[in-house]
Amino acid sequence: MALFFFLIFGFCTGPGLLESSPKVRLVRGPHHCEGRVEVERNGEWGTVCDDGWNMKDVEVVCRELGCGAAKGTPSGNLYKPLADEKQKIFIQEVNCSGTEDKLSKCDLLEDVYDCSHSEDAGAICEIPETVRLVGGPGRCKGRLEVKHQEQWGTVCKTGWNLSAAKVVCRQLGCGKATLIKRCCNKDTQGQGLIWLSNVSCSGREGYLQYCLSGLEGSNNCTHDEDTWVECEDPFKLRLVNGDTSCSGRLEVLHKGIWGSVCDDGWGTKEEQVVCQQLGCGKPIFVPAKARRKFVPGDGRIWLDDVHCKGQEQSLEQCQHRSWGYHDCNHKEDVVVFCLGMAERSYPVSKVSGVREELPSVRGQGRLPGGDTPHPRGDTLHPRGDTPRPRSGAEAEKS
Repeated sequence: MALFFFLIFGFCTGPGLLESSPKVRLVRGPHHCEGRVEVERNGEWGTVCDDGWNMKDVEVVCRELGCGAAKGTPSGNLYKPLADEKQKIFIQEVNCSGTEDKLSKCDLLEDVYDCSHSEDAGAICEIPETVRLVGGPGRCKGRLEVKHQEQWGTVCKTGWNLSAAKVVCRQLGCGKATLIKRCCNKDTQGQGLIWLSNVSCSGREGYLQYCLSGLEGSNNCTHDEDTWVECEDPFKLRLVNGDTSCSGRLEVLHKGIWGSVCDDGWGTKEEQVVCQQLGCGKPIFVPAKARRKFVPGDGRIWLDDVHCKGQEQSLEQCQHRSWGYHDCNHKEDVVVFCLGMAERSYPVSKVSGVREELPSVRGQGRLPGGDTPHPRGDTLHPRGDTPRPRSGAEAEKS
């Protein structure tokens, strides 16, 4: 019978019992065990006020998330971008003994009467490593292994599909899942325990532990059937050649190479996503003439026909042509100006040592030539360029 494999706590639930996902999460941090605290109510996520927030409360959050020991109670407003003004604050005050297994079992004052998002609570927990990809060219490609009872073991390919690979890639902080296959040659196949088989995920789970699987260690697989997973590298972007890191030509990183983005279809919503992802506030109006003063890029043009809804947390979540496919030249490179202060999207973690290379310069950028752009809130520049006739399609295959 399919049982729930609980990777972190090292035991199985009873037959047929599926543990529900936590009703708490940490957002905008460098990993799922650090960030601003949010709780779920009726399908909606809201924040927690830091009134009375202490290490005992963080201990419970860390336990519910399957993270390691509690390490800190930072202010939630250190994690950028800040919570949207329209997002609700669900809890005014939390009082935990530290022994509860869920935050919902603590004494909670849910009648919020005096709190703003500047008082959102944050938490830092240690990161338990329970899933990894080994034997490949980097941490986002390789043979899948899971940790159970303090021992690493492989996962059988039986029942494995792209939905399960999506969960693994998301849990590891990598990009999109691109390949699953049976592993391996004799040099790269696993040894020892085969922990999982018949894994079944919807693809929406945050962690592999919330997928169904066969009983751990009970299968008829051999290491010839070990699972191999490949994910894209973590998605990164930057603005270059501007006076601050919140202005300049947009570049994205793919396969270790920085490349530009074509402006076909580019507009307000796309620019909103970029500015927010970089922690740089809102896009600002800049005349097309000033934008053309930027030196075009060279090398790869990675993205074209990007279309965003405006609410995406990352440009990676927007629709676009396949990597490297376009019908552009570098005269059409996207240039972005953002209004807000350039700050890290989250503080450097003393636990993980992760440092995001985001701008630390405050204030508005300047145009080439020294002019200062005018803020226009959500209003982006009008398209001032005259479209040129297309002379054929170019495809730089990734």
